[in-house]
Amino acid sequence: MRTGRRWGFIFGVVAVTAGAQAQPPGGPSERTAAITRRLDAELPDLENLYKHLHSHPELSLHEWQTAARMAKELSALGFEVTTGVGGTGVVGLLKNGPGPIVLVRTDLDALPVTERTNRPYASTVKVRDKAGNEVGVMHACGHDMHMTCWIGTARVLASMKDAWKGTLMFIGQPAEEIGSGARMMLDDGLFRRFPKPDFALALHCDSRLQAGRVAFTEGLALANVDSVDILVHGRGGHGSAPHTTVDPIVVASRIVLDLQTIVSRETNPLDPCVVTVGSIHGGTKHNIIPNECKLQITVRTTKDDVRKHTLEAIERIAKAAATVAGAPAPEVRIDPNEFTPSLANDRTLTRRTVGVLKQVLGDANVEERPPVMGGEDFSRYGRAGVPIFMFWLGTIPEDRWSAAHREGGTPLPSLHSDLFWPEPQPTIRTGVLSMSHAVLNLVGK
Repeated sequence: MRTGRRWGFIFGVVAVTAGAQAQPPGGPSERTAAITRRLDAELPDLENLYKHLHSHPELSLHEWQTAARMAKELSALGFEVTTGVGGTGVVGLLKNGPGPIVLVRTDLDALPVTERTNRPYASTVKVRDKAGNEVGVMHACGHDMHMTCWIGTARVLASMKDAWKGTLMFIGQPAEEIGSGARMMLDDGLFRRFPKPDFALALHCDSRLQAGRVAFTEGLALANVDSVDILVHGRGGHGSAPHTTVDPIVVASRIVLDLQTIVSRETNPLDPCVVTVGSIHGGTKHNIIPNECKLQITVRTTKDDVRKHTLEAIERIAKAAATVAGAPAPEVRIDPNEFTPSLANDRTLTRRTVGVLKQVLGDANVEERPPVMGGEDFSRYGRAGVPIFMFWLGTIPEDRWSAAHREGGTPLPSLHSDLFWPEPQPTIRTGVLSMSHAVLNLVGK
C-alpha cells in the first residue's frame, strides 16, 4: 500500500514573486489576485474567529461547541453540512459540477495544557479530565489556527466558483491529539456515506518557522505513534520498614532506566526509534510504600518491524524487572485505539502542490525539511487509499525568530508548549493563500 509513496510538508510566504506574476491568464498570479481580494476583506473577521477559538478550547472527544461553530460557518457558505460523524466530526460538501473531489481537513481538539502566553485572548478554560483531575485547556498545537485557515479557504473558494469545477469536501475532525479522530470518522462511514475523495489536503502549524513560509518533506515525514501503559504491582507497607514490602516505585524506576537500552542497544542506529516515559505516578505520602505505580510511555518508530520489536521489548523489560524484585507480573497495556500510523504524502500530489506553491510564494519561502518523530492521524486517510498531502505553516514573526536565534536568545517554544502562540494575521494570510492555491491546483478550470 505504501509502494511509490513519499511524504511532504510545506512552509511559505504571502508575497507574489515576479516569476508568479509572469504566469499566463488563469495561472497562479491571476488566482492570487482573486484570493487576495477576498482574503483582505475577510482577514479582520478571520482574526476574530481565531481569537475566539483560541479562548474557547475543548479537549478531545468533547469538541461540541467547536464543531457547532465550524458547521455554522460552512452552512453560511452554502455547504451541505453533516454533524456528529465519528462523534463530533463535521463534513461539509460544496458541489460545483463534475470534477475532482478534494478533501480539506482540519482538526478541532485542544490539549490539557494551562496557557502561559499572556496573550489578551489567552485561554483560561479549566475542566476535569477523565481521571477527575482539574486541568487547563489550550490550543497549544495550533488547531485553532488550522480551523481559521480552513474557514478562510472555504470562504475564498465559495466566492470563486467560476474558477473551479468539482466537489469540495471540508471535514472537521475530532480527537487528533489522542490519535483517534480519523479512525472514528472512517469507522462511521466517512468514505461510504460521503464521496471518496480523489485527493486530501491538510496544513499544520510549525512553532519554529517564520510566519509567511511553508515547508515540506519528501519521503518520511511523521512516525508511527503508540501509547503504552504499565501498572507495576508491589506489596505496600510502612516506609520505615521497606524490607517487609515489595516497593513498586523501585521496580518502576528500574523499568524506566532499562527501557533506555531498547534504543541504545537493541535498535539499529540507522532506524529512528523513541521511547519516552512521560508520566510516572505512585504513592500518596512520604512514609507509605504503595501497592502500585503507573507508567505512561510514548513510542515513536518509522518501520513496522522496529515498532513490533520495541513494543515486545517494553513488555519483556517490565516483566523482567518485576521478576528480579520478586514482584507480581506488571500489567502492560498497548491501546490500539491510540495508535497513529506513520504519515506518507503521495509523491505525485506532493510535487504537484509544491510546484504551484513555489510559483506563488517564491522558491526561497518553500523549504524542504527532514522528517520528525511526531505523529498525525491524517495519515489514516492515506492508508484508506486516498492520495494525501500535508504541509507545515510558519507562525513566528521575524522579530521573534531573529531574537531567538541571536546568541543568548530565548529558544522558541515547541508545539504543545504552554508558551506557544502563532502571530495571527501573517499566519492566517499565508495559510489561506497556500491552501486555496493547493485546492485550485486540483479543481481549477
